[in-house]
Amino acid sequence: MMKNKIVKIVQAKTGNPVLRDFAEQVPLKEIKSEKIKIIIEDMKNALAKEEEGVAIAATQIGIPLRIFVVSKKIFQLIDAAKSGKDAYDDMVFINPEITKLSKEKTIMEEGCLSVRDYYGKINRATKATVRAYDENGRVFERGGSRLLAQIFQHEIDHLNGILFTDSAKDVQKIIRDKKIENK
Repeated sequence: MMKNKIVKIVQAKTGNPVLRDFAEQVPLKEIKSEKIKIIIEDMKNALAKEEEGVAIAATQIGIPLRIFVVSKKIFQLIDAAKSGKDAYDDMVFINPEITKLSKEKTIMEEGCLSVRDYYGKINRATKATVRAYDENGRVFERGGSRLLAQIFQHEIDHLNGILFTDSAKDVQKIIRDKKIENK
């Protein structure tokens, strides 16, 4: 596998059509291929470099495939309190489908690595269940509430060519002070 490849996150302001296209399914026979392993590794590396990043879709690194990765930080936040476990991995979702959304919705703050420095309020279901394949080609289901449900909906929107700014209200640019950030 290639190491230390610098992967840039595609920005909406550049007009790259990959962020607006409907991503293609990964053929099941290719899930364990070297090509898909490299894409997943690139996604994980790009996500790990983003302090505020909680998930990333393949389209955000310019790959029009139905894959997203949720950062291990999220599972540490959500699950560690319940299980006492402190070692987590990033979670890979290949060909994900939302199988269930709660009727209950709530307004949530949202941002995006492909729409840098912009945040807005978006109405999302408070619970969601996703069925997908892992990187070993095994089917699984994962449910989540609040933040995890929001992430599932946001990432699947990416795979469907939708950005959060398409439906968010009160979108504002928030610039953080770089001097403080570098301390």
